[in-house]
Amino acid sequence: MSYDRGNGVSFFLSRELIVANAFLAMVLVAGTVGYTVIEGWSLMDSLYMTFITLTTIGFREVHDMSAGGRMFTIIIGLMGIGSVAFIATRTAQVLLNTHTFRYRKMMRSIDATSEHYILAGFGRIGQRIAKDLARNEVPFVVIEKDNTPLETLERSGYLHLQGDAETEDILQAAGIKRARGLILTLPEDRANVFATLVARELNPDLFILVRTDTHANRRKLIRAGADKVVAPYEIGADRMAQVLLRPTVEHFMERIMRSDALAYSMDEVIVEQGSKLAGKTLQAANFRSRFDAIVVAVMNGTTNQLTFNPGPDTSLRGGDTLIVMGSSEMIATLRSEGCRAGSGKS
Repeated sequence: MSYDRGNGVSFFLSRELIVANAFLAMVLVAGTVGYTVIEGWSLMDSLYMTFITLTTIGFREVHDMSAGGRMFTIIIGLMGIGSVAFIATRTAQVLLNTHTFRYRKMMRSIDATSEHYILAGFGRIGQRIAKDLARNEVPFVVIEKDNTPLETLERSGYLHLQGDAETEDILQAAGIKRARGLILTLPEDRANVFATLVARELNPDLFILVRTDTHANRRKLIRAGADKVVAPYEIGADRMAQVLLRPTVEHFMERIMRSDALAYSMDEVIVEQGSKLAGKTLQAANFRSRFDAIVVAVMNGTTNQLTFNPGPDTSLRGGDTLIVMGSSEMIATLRSEGCRAGSGKS
């Protein structure tokens, strides 16, 4: 069983706080009783005098006190004020150690993550992407610079780091050399360009998807090393036009692209070398009868050429990508029994 030193220190400090608060409560009770006995005051006046002494509020004495009462006040003040200072110091240490423990736990989880996506920027677009990735159980790490979205990140339970995605240290801490891809949704294109340059240098094989606000910056981002650049405003405008021009088609696409909206969804599956489908035509592999999924298109793994609505004599090669439509069970069966390397061996 592993033991985290930070967690142990926090536990020890918490015990100290319990003891210190119990001692402070005893001082409060002792002061109340002491003033009642020494000065003959009522319980309320004695309690009030003890309270303003311990909290150093500085109000005048409740009643005139004898020499014995003043000496008792000095003793109560020394004991109580010391306890309050001790509690304040230890409380700050507990909070600091709790934050350190959470940070270390987060870093251990990130260090154990691989083949993940790094999402830089947790604004409106970043939050939507994170939600979709989490729903599809795709591992990812969020990098956010501003303090405002951090509360949302804490509540969501997403792996995250606070820092600037344009710096090498933060990208390396997020595991960029082990990552599958980088998604840049930073608010400024300048920041996206610089982050792309740094990320491409750290991991030349990384897939980089970048959001841009203007079409004019698309070429700059591609030159910087981005694999794909998306302009949300242009996509939104095209989508609105499709709603007007082809409402039924748009309604169908909107539902089919949401995996929780219909029993069928659209997905992509890579045909691996040595799989059952590699080197066969759709007809020879009895694709429809065996997997019951619909092949919408096939992308050639060498030329990236797309063949829409492929016929039964379409040959599949290792490295090709199938764009298919079917239930999650159909697609899972296709991926494991038809497209995974070694599935061709029976």
